[in-house]
Amino acid sequence: MLARLLLSIALLAFAPAAPADLGHDLTRLPEPVPAPDFALEDMDGEIHRLSDLRGRVVMVNFWATWCPPCREEMPSMEAVYQGLKDEGFQVLAVNQWESPDQVFPYMGQLDVYPSFPVLFDRDSSVAEAYGVKGLPTTVLIDPQGRVVYRAVGGRNFNHAEVRALIRGLMEHEE
Repeated sequence: MLARLLLSIALLAFAPAAPADLGHDLTRLPEPVPAPDFALEDMDGEIHRLSDLRGRVVMVNFWATWCPPCREEMPSMEAVYQGLKDEGFQVLAVNQWESPDQVFPYMGQLDVYPSFPVLFDRDSSVAEAYGVKGLPTTVLIDPQGRVVYRAVGGRNFNHAEVRALIRGLMEHEE
């Protein structure tokens, strides 16, 4: 009986969290800080520069294929991107340390294939510039190019509160 109880507890402890369990809160920085510019290659070999997106709200998400919460939050990033891209919102998914050969098969296994750029930070220099200590880490950058919100850990980015926060950044130039 005790063995069954311990097995049940162990299974629950190591079970993956359901997407519904993802939080939706983002932490507002006390003061906005300039977002470090970067130029990274996407899966098609195209270079994307953050500075080219000035004037738009940009979500930069740092992730890796081995990170379960990264996988769980990807569909919500796609949903919020689809819902707000025509209003001036952009998502950039920045993969750390991995090569396209590692990421291509992973992307094919996702329930929802992202339509936003997936970029490669092979040496983690961009992640270091943003102070990334754990994955996933997400920052929201306002139209003036400043980091204003940050989240560490999996999130449901398609939550009504997150959408309202993004729209607020798009509507109010601070």
